[in-house]
Amino acid sequence: MDLFKPLVALLAIVNPIGVVPFFIHFTNTLSAEQRRRTIRVSSFTAFLVISISALAGLQVIQFFGISLASFQVGGGTLLLISALQMLNAQPAEARRDEVDEGAQRADTGASIAVVPLTIPLLTGPATISTMVIYADHTRHWWELGVLVGYGVVVGLATFVAFSAAGRIARLLGQTGINVMTRLMGLILAALAVEIMAEGLIKLFPVLASHLAS
Repeated sequence: MDLFKPLVALLAIVNPIGVVPFFIHFTNTLSAEQRRRTIRVSSFTAFLVISISALAGLQVIQFFGISLASFQVGGGTLLLISALQMLNAQPAEARRDEVDEGAQRADTGASIAVVPLTIPLLTGPATISTMVIYADHTRHWWELGVLVGYGVVVGLATFVAFSAAGRIARLLGQTGINVMTRLMGLILAALAVEIMAEGLIKLFPVLASHLAS
């Protein structure tokens, strides 16, 4: 197995720089400390997802009795919900009726670090399936170790990219962030539809023949 191909594929699929606009949107109402915690959690979670996918990805999915196609449909639905929020330039997961706003914001920071920032924006079905495929091609334990090491590389890349998001936000200002949020929301909606469509075609192959005609 060519050990450099998985790293190139991972960096292209995960693309932490491309997720920075979404990070700015989802953490716009958080404090600096909560934002730093979100960065740490996202980076570590990205490493975990890649490592688990390499070591036991297929077994985990089979354990829960789901397929990658079902994962794509679920992840696409989640992305579409987030996209609708972004098209309205609304803070992610805002719950204004909560009494303890500080505690709620802390919970929000912890939750969005995993979903949707890490899953599925950073490490979605494409990342998981890529790691499962490359892991299946390994012949020695140290090759699996290399794949896990690539998870460390992606985690560090995510940390660096998200850490620079604050400077980007200050440069754009609130108006610029709102404009960027709506544009990225439109792109995210299109991406969500693509992911859902691919998963639905895998689940219901008859759809492919109807679309072709």
